[in-house]
Amino acid sequence: MALIALDNIHFSYPGYAPVLSGLSMRLEAGQRLSLLGPNGVGKSTLLRIILGLQRPSQGTVTVFDRARVTEADFHEVRRRVGLVFQDPDDQLFCPTVTEDIAFGPLNLGKSKAEALGIVDRMLTDLDLMHLRDRVTHKLSGGEKRLVTLATVLAMEPEVLLLDEPTNALDPENEARLIEILRGLPQAVLLVSHSAEVRAQVAPETFEMRKAAQ
Repeated sequence: MALIALDNIHFSYPGYAPVLSGLSMRLEAGQRLSLLGPNGVGKSTLLRIILGLQRPSQGTVTVFDRARVTEADFHEVRRRVGLVFQDPDDQLFCPTVTEDIAFGPLNLGKSKAEALGIVDRMLTDLDLMHLRDRVTHKLSGGEKRLVTLATVLAMEPEVLLLDEPTNALDPENEARLIEILRGLPQAVLLVSHSAEVRAQVAPETFEMRKAAQ
């Protein structure tokens, strides 16, 4: 059973040419897959379609063996599939690192004590405990990127969608992030301009082509 199955997906933004035209793909349990293709081919759009943040004009989105159509259908998907956005500032919105990481578990019904326990475990696992009480918007770009990953992993997702996770990172933070990602058990769908990151994190590839106009 595929964790994610997209069949004959068509999508275009209002007033623009089609982005996706008949795309079909699968992500299996344990698979680590990189999306390849030129800018504008719809890689980030595809990730958003999986989570129901964009809706195709045609085609079927099946996640965890269930077709997902309505907004309510995607609530479960967003609990079980984690997306690391290309820009960490789109994902971090609480005053402190602890509050940002605790936000997801609290929304899942965890008690404050349980959520803080998850925060400490995530920060320990990612070697980020020194950032625990830092003000989020004062973090460096690399620190924000690592904290963003912690906020997603705190939700204990079964699948990770990664949109340019090493974008604008210095070599030390990029190496650290790659090491973390390589050690995770989740299935991964990766968008990255870096061939080295793709080879290390998600070596299987899925080629996307420009939609027919």
